[in-house]
Amino acid sequence: LSVCPLCTDGDVLCLPGSIVSAPGPVLVPTRLQTELVLRCYQETDCDLCVRVAIHLAVHGHWEEPKGEEKFGGAADPELEESRNAFLQAQVVLSFQAYPTARCVLLEVQVPAALVQPGQSVGSVVFDCFEAALGAEVRIWSYTQPRYQKELNLTQHLPDCKGLEVRDSIQSCWALPWLNVSADGDDVHLVLDVSEDQRFGLSLYWNQVQGPTKPWWHRNLTGPQTITLNHTDLFPCLCIQVWPLEPDSVRTSICPFREDPRAHRNLWRAARLQLLPPRGWRLDAPCSLPAEATLCWQAPGGGPCQSLVPPLPPANVTVNKALELPLLNVHPNLCVQVSSWEKLQLQECLWVDSLGPLKDDMLLVETRDPHNNRSLCALEPSGCTPLLSRASTRAARLGAQLLQDLQSGQCLQLWDDDLRALWACSMDKYVHQRWALVWLACLLFVAVLFLLFLFRKDQVKAATRGRAALLLYSAEDSGFERLVSALASALCQLPLRVAVDLWSRRELSAQGPLAWFHAQRRQTLQEGGVVVLLFSPGAVVLCREWLQDGASTPAPQGPHDAFAASLSCVLPDFLQGRAPGRYVGAYFEGLLHSDAVPALFRSVPVFSLPSQLPGFLGTLQEPGDPRPGLLRERARLVFQALQPALDQLLKAPGDPGDPEDGTRDGT
Repeated sequence: LSVCPLCTDGDVLCLPGSIVSAPGPVLVPTRLQTELVLRCYQETDCDLCVRVAIHLAVHGHWEEPKGEEKFGGAADPELEESRNAFLQAQVVLSFQAYPTARCVLLEVQVPAALVQPGQSVGSVVFDCFEAALGAEVRIWSYTQPRYQKELNLTQHLPDCKGLEVRDSIQSCWALPWLNVSADGDDVHLVLDVSEDQRFGLSLYWNQVQGPTKPWWHRNLTGPQTITLNHTDLFPCLCIQVWPLEPDSVRTSICPFREDPRAHRNLWRAARLQLLPPRGWRLDAPCSLPAEATLCWQAPGGGPCQSLVPPLPPANVTVNKALELPLLNVHPNLCVQVSSWEKLQLQECLWVDSLGPLKDDMLLVETRDPHNNRSLCALEPSGCTPLLSRASTRAARLGAQLLQDLQSGQCLQLWDDDLRALWACSMDKYVHQRWALVWLACLLFVAVLFLLFLFRKDQVKAATRGRAALLLYSAEDSGFERLVSALASALCQLPLRVAVDLWSRRELSAQGPLAWFHAQRRQTLQEGGVVVLLFSPGAVVLCREWLQDGASTPAPQGPHDAFAASLSCVLPDFLQGRAPGRYVGAYFEGLLHSDAVPALFRSVPVFSLPSQLPGFLGTLQEPGDPRPGLLRERARLVFQALQPALDQLLKAPGDPGDPEDGTRDGT
């Protein structure tokens, strides 16, 4: 194995190019290995250096002899000559450590007769790359031309504090020491240096995808304390410090990689865009450990159903426009971005250019290697085979949908060798009626008529009852009992109450955000009202949302519809759409009236239970009921509400509840 290194400081050799087919056996890198060493000019004058070993193997096969050569005929002289020659490869070694980068081109050759396909032929050691203490280095290796995906390795180098040989590195003697400490919502960067020492301090975003982005830089003197707000933290925010001296060592640390606040800020700053006609883009300050998938959003709410083809399963590339693998676009097609199997972002922005969601049926076609195909229709219950006996709309219309597909009336969205997606319009089937449907409707009307005759007063009250959606922040079990008592009392009045306490199964299946969207839309379409129950935790969430400007505050629990609802509730108040649609309330003894944010005072806000008559009067339909009846209803609600409120005020902390106290711990 012989090596000839060719080094350059330019970037021209760091372009890997496209993968090409190997013309025969070739040498390729299979593994990268690093070792930290010292490059010393004197015993106490050394620099930290990264030694890189590239392990090589043979990729590909010799061409087999053809014809008579297989049966002992004369061997091909050119084939024999190639097997007696050398396998040669140009191996590129790229080294990046902020703010420097290097590329090395190594020419490697090995006798072809001594190797076999797939066999390791040894390793090449490059000695070595100088790097800054505490830096994060990235190393790539590939061949020119490139026969396989490039190897990559990321390593965090120790700083002066972590080196046992720091006495041999002169720059460590005068290096500014950096400590990171937290104080509430603030983070302090404390630099312990002498009063007359000058040093540089740089904050930058260390991005895996794309170049490093500087954010803040200062030349300072003496001990300093730099304060950062918690909203400035991101997982890729790194700090670099160095003495203002020639050839000084730079120490870099990235202390917020595992900080939960930094990860919350990253998702709050992330923006997903769909770019007509078939593009999409995810913008974020840092790289995201996420996956993107296509999904089909049916009208009427409900979860967006994942589709094939999935988008590439590798990490999502941020700040770069990507192409969707579609033949045609459709307003029901959306893109979801998930992290650790949790949905973070979803956008269907084509609605602006293609119109609202359509009541189309999505058909999934599957083909086997013999070109036999099967079809099923995507429904909320799953993919229903056409011409089946299932009691779903797709099964009942299976023959018609198959005929529409064969006659070219369906739009093809995607296709490959084994699968295809088709969108078939259902407009012409909307007004069709079946005899069984008519019979069911007649029976339903008859039952309603009988109920009306026997329970006239009750049915009348129920039909006139106004819809009310209660939103609250789940403080603890005691507060939930208080909300449940209020909701149960309101149900005894001509009100149709919706609250997440009574919809746990739907909340778990749909998620808080989808559940709230569906309930809010239904309530407002029916002329109902959304009731905001303020508590200390709810006030904190509202203020965080207003301060951070986030589109969707992170839910505080699996059933916390209040946190999920802020992305729609607060814009209604900010844009003046809240009056007539929202009512506020708080419980006496749990929250002072001044604690309710001023933004929400554009609608009536009531103190319960003292202002129950006014609260119930706002909830009732116009013209309902007489003042005497309203006072009687207020008395009944007070009797149901007061015991739960007294119990909560006497025991503000529930020992059996892991979320003791308010949401923000106050």
